Amino acid sequence: MTNGQNPPQQQPIIIKHGSSWFLRIIAFVGWLGLMFAGLIIIVQLAATAQYFNEEDGVSEKYYSGDKMATDKIALIRVEGLIMEGEGYIRNQIDLARKDKNVKAIVLRVDSPGGSVSASDYIYHHLNELREDREIPLVVSMGSSATSGGYYVAMAVGDEKDVIFAEPTTITGSIGVIIPHYDVSGLLAEYHIKDDSIASHERKQMLSMTRTMPEDQRELVQGLVNDMFERFLDVVKTGRPAYVEDPDKLKELATGEVYLTDQAIELGLVDKVGFVEAAIERAAELAKLDAKKTRVVAYKKPVSLFGIGSASAANPTESLMNAVLNVTSPKAYYLNSSLPSLSAGLSSAQ
Repeated sequence: MTNGQNPPQQQPIIIKHGSSWFLRIIAFVGWLGLMFAGLIIIVQLAATAQYFNEEDGVSEKYYSGDKMATDKIALIRVEGLIMEGEGYIRNQIDLARKDKNVKAIVLRVDSPGGSVSASDYIYHHLNELREDREIPLVVSMGSSATSGGYYVAMAVGDEKDVIFAEPTTITGSIGVIIPHYDVSGLLAEYHIKDDSIASHERKQMLSMTRTMPEDQRELVQGLVNDMFERFLDVVKTGRPAYVEDPDKLKELATGEVYLTDQAIELGLVDKVGFVEAAIERAAELAKLDAKKTRVVAYKKPVSLFGIGSASAANPTESLMNAVLNVTSPKAYYLNSSLPSLSAGLSSAQ
């Protein structure tokens, strides 16, 4: 230094033996904390990964409840015309069946019904899901659950208090219809004749270009009666009270529709309630706490290539499908006065 004095000597830092152990303990605790935090992140990622559960284009999404819960209640939707068994509805069923964390099913029905075969197909697979997995199935009815929509709801089995309907739900319409339109008079007026060649006259017994003979009408009526009896038998599986009183079931199975209060009086519905009430009941039957359970629904993922409809891509093919759907003989569990026309327009959309 300029004043000639020696600079002060720097004192060495002395770490006592006890302080060394203290620092080591702090480092160890910090290391444990990092490990614990990493474990939590891994668990959360594993739970979140289940949201990407997918089956043939149908993916799972969170609906309500505890997002991080392991136990699930699956919300399966049957909405709109039921015209096919394979596809979106079946994929929802398969996804719920394969997921061992699904402990109960809520079937959300908002449908006027549809074809006999498609309704029966969905009913069969829902029933199979409930029985194979031994889990409860509860129904939540939306604006309508009529005819085929009511048919699929019978997958609840013989459990009590499992069919919920909203206050303004329309349900019932238990019956079968095979549409037939006779336009032979109109064709005659314009001098148009059906000159089709068939292997047998009954091959054309549902043709709209000819008046149906009485013997052919009896055959078609026999088919309707057989399918109607099957409908009644299916209703008995979900409403066991009608097994003891089949006459009461036939009295109300006239194709008539009922509002919720009347449907409850008749035994077609158990409780007034929205979908939340159905979820609570499903959790109760599965012995779960609804607030500590994750409720999931299924959806079709939107892709860039899926934007737009097939009818827009190929209108000629869609029109042909619609015409064939209208003119092909089919039986329907459907609440409509124009079932084949409704189905044809649905396929064209």
